[in-house]
Amino acid sequence: MTQKGQVTIPAHLRKKHGIRGGTKVEVTEEDGRITIKRIVGILDLAGAGAGAADPEMLKAELDDARRTDAR
Repeated sequence: MTQKGQVTIPAHLRKKHGIRGGTKVEVTEEDGRITIKRIVGILDLAGAGAGAADPEMLKAELDDARRTDAR
């Protein structure tokens, strides 16, 4: 750990869990343990199923749905 509180995640774990620069993670504490979990966003899920859509098109559709719901 650095003096600024930064922690290095070993390369093999970053690769295994798909953590790259800019990846969002959640840090929690429970029962004296600190856990780091990768936050999976909507664009991470694009292409995960049959008939997968383009991630940018999927995001645009989601944004449109949110605007419609906000009205």
